[in-house]
Amino acid sequence: MELSPARRDGVIEAVKRYSSMVYRLAYARTRNHADAEDIYQEVFLKLAKADISFEDQEHVKAWLLRVAINKAKDVTRRFRWKHTVSLEDLNEDIPFEDPEIGTFFDEVMNLPEKYRVAIHLFYYEDMAVKEIADCLQISEGSVKMRLSRGRDLLKERLTEDDDDDRSGKIQACG
Repeated sequence: MELSPARRDGVIEAVKRYSSMVYRLAYARTRNHADAEDIYQEVFLKLAKADISFEDQEHVKAWLLRVAINKAKDVTRRFRWKHTVSLEDLNEDIPFEDPEIGTFFDEVMNLPEKYRVAIHLFYYEDMAVKEIADCLQISEGSVKMRLSRGRDLLKERLTEDDDDDRSGKIQACG
């Protein structure tokens, strides 16, 4: 497949600008590095092959996110994907300087997918509620609800962990 110089430059620019965003979204959806890498490659390959004229960079970003979400859905539907390594085993390979960040990351990754993805797009990709709604093809109200419920679940889980830590310290002192 040969690309025109202008098309090649556009793809290269998109990869430079959005590669980490696409990878992070793919990982947030699949919780698997290998699948996230495959999705990442498929998304940019599809961009290179696509015969689309984009209006602006926001249009490119939205298109890439939508393709990444669809590719991740395809991956998670596969039988093989449902029988992969546990999240705990996978997270042993991810280094965190601060253990609290690792704990928070674990809790975000353990959220149900609809909350995990909304939180990822909002906090890690800095997307507005409207952008997330357009990307996920749901209403803005649904995005707000997912963010709210996801935050509540995180708060509940992190509070439980703090209570467990305190009770352990109290028993050790007693």
